[in-house]
Amino acid sequence: MTTLRTITARPIDAAAFAPFGQLLEQPASGSRDDYVGKIEADQTGRRANLAVIRATPRPLPLHIDAMERHPHSSQAFMPLAVERYLVLVCPSEANGKPDLDRLEAFICRGGQGINYNRGTWHHPMTTIGAPGTFTMLMWDDMSPRDTEWSKVDRPIVVSVD
Repeated sequence: MTTLRTITARPIDAAAFAPFGQLLEQPASGSRDDYVGKIEADQTGRRANLAVIRATPRPLPLHIDAMERHPHSSQAFMPLAVERYLVLVCPSEANGKPDLDRLEAFICRGGQGINYNRGTWHHPMTTIGAPGTFTMLMWDDMSPRDTEWSKVDRPIVVSVD
């Protein structure tokens, strides 16, 4: 019998998120911050994909069933109309699968964006409490190689205070 693992999401901060990517904060009024995210792709032939995504909340506590990663590109999300959302990330094991023992859960405010480093395992966008809209930027060639999925084979639940 597999034991249920419960993780409590905590407010995101740049230092805690740094192994997985960059936290994108709004600049001070009337200013501009350049190069705040490491936007990268590992091959030529990929195109910048700027998309608009509508994310919906899922019942809490959140039961994790799958993780995804983009092995050839970073992936950035900036909220357009979002109150709060969850960011779930983990490093890879030696075999390339998600290291679920090191899963981290963060809560982002609507004014905070994120940029996942290339190859970072993460959960699909999940808003808290209400639907939300994001812009997303990544490099892709629209092939199945752009996204890898991994089923979560044990019960993991994320709670939000």
